[in-house]
Amino acid sequence: MFRLFLALNLLFLNLYACKGSFESCKLKTTDSNSIVNQTLQIPLKNNQRLVFSTTAPNAKIIKHDPYLSLYIIEDTKNFKYPFRINMKLASGIIGVDNKMVVEGKLLKRQVGLESFATFSEPLSVPSLLLNSCCALEGIVTPLGIIEKEYIDRFLKIKKVSYSDFGIKVKDVDSKVVVSSSNPFKKENPFKKDDIILELDGKNVKNSATLMRNILFSEIGSVHKVKIKRGNEILTLSTKSQNRRGGGYLNDAFLELLGISFDKNLSIIGIDKNAQNYGLKLGDKLLQINTKEIKDEQDIFNIFDDSKKSVNLLFERDHFQFFVKVN
Repeated sequence: MFRLFLALNLLFLNLYACKGSFESCKLKTTDSNSIVNQTLQIPLKNNQRLVFSTTAPNAKIIKHDPYLSLYIIEDTKNFKYPFRINMKLASGIIGVDNKMVVEGKLLKRQVGLESFATFSEPLSVPSLLLNSCCALEGIVTPLGIIEKEYIDRFLKIKKVSYSDFGIKVKDVDSKVVVSSSNPFKKENPFKKDDIILELDGKNVKNSATLMRNILFSEIGSVHKVKIKRGNEILTLSTKSQNRRGGGYLNDAFLELLGISFDKNLSIIGIDKNAQNYGLKLGDKLLQINTKEIKDEQDIFNIFDDSKKSVNLLFERDHFQFFVKVN
């Protein structure tokens, strides 16, 4: 009897979900076991599940995105009605978990790997963003909403990577402004407060679209960027490189030198090209150019005034020492 009831509910779900039956989306979320504790395990086609988890799932991992903490794993249970991603304009968006459905809209779009999207209504974490057809619009994580464009790309690409122009941007009075420029990117032509006007001949309207276009571009590709710097209009040429941080990975610009940090600015990774600095795992960054730092934003503000070599003060076992990098 229970199986018949479940089958009828799933039939109802798939026949009528696009007619505004938001409760059917909650039923599908529950029946598919898409939310388990603090993880998302969303069934996809081809016997796979899309997983959001800050730790590696206990399953056969097919692909992993460390920037977004996303995994594709093998689904041995094979849920019969997998979720799809809605890549068209949605007439309405709902937040769904195992207990409730909340109607709302995106308040702020995802700006690359710098800041995730936000919703107009309070949402539980984690949860799903769906349209009236129960198709994915995004997923709700502790850092915010990962939008569907990023999920769709993750599912399609063979190897996870993102491109980088060595800039951080923000929206200011309907303009896209460079908020920080990475001094360690070779021949970085951008400066703080540059206004981005065009990317490859197309008008730049907002930071969310610009950063998505940059991140999704081919690594090593060359781009023309029209900017306004003071009273001058300039066209800059820049070559994209492999992104080394952002999202659920720390991003302190120094990753480009081969040094990775945790949120407390302690070193958690040292690449081959950074071994000559004499650093060790666990060394804590205290100062840059004699200025104390507490978080990533302090680093970006200091680097804006430094385009040459940089003196870093670290602490190891209560002993402090300087390292010069360039």
